[in-house]
Amino acid sequence: MSGKLLALFLLAVAAFGGMGMYYLQVYGFYSEVQAAGAEDVQLTSLISGAPETVPHEAFQAIDAESSPLRYRACFTTPLSQALLTETYVLYDKAIPTVAPGWFKCFDAVTVGEALEDETAIAFLGTANVIYGFDRVVAVTEDGRGYVWHQMNICGEKAFDGDPLPPECPAQPEAGQ
Repeated sequence: MSGKLLALFLLAVAAFGGMGMYYLQVYGFYSEVQAAGAEDVQLTSLISGAPETVPHEAFQAIDAESSPLRYRACFTTPLSQALLTETYVLYDKAIPTVAPGWFKCFDAVTVGEALEDETAIAFLGTANVIYGFDRVVAVTEDGRGYVWHQMNICGEKAFDGDPLPPECPAQPEAGQ
């Protein structure tokens, strides 16, 4: 009888551990980002090379301190894709990252398909918003926008331990 109880206990611990891990991955570390106004949606200007505020509405975002890749946001903008492409830096090889299912406005598969079929265009929001990660902004033909963080070449090289390309800024000191 004690073997059955031990097996049942182990199964219960494994089940609770699995549920806990699932909860932490999908819900536990995320928090809603409160709209801050002008800084919420920015794109890098072709002229100045600096991020500039883009008019936007209906901003929603989530983030987590556990990883720079967990940032996602959605918004709408009245600006046309034509105006945006003439004014802001395009982002090559944009690959949206999957958001938790409960964050309904951001569907990485749909955004990725829109980028592939060119009904959405990706722009550089802010380079090295966190060292090694760019903030990428995609805007669809109807003005819906999506934001996520994506590792850049500086981050890839730094985390692999390889020498940094000359265009990379200096790495911050550990603990910063």
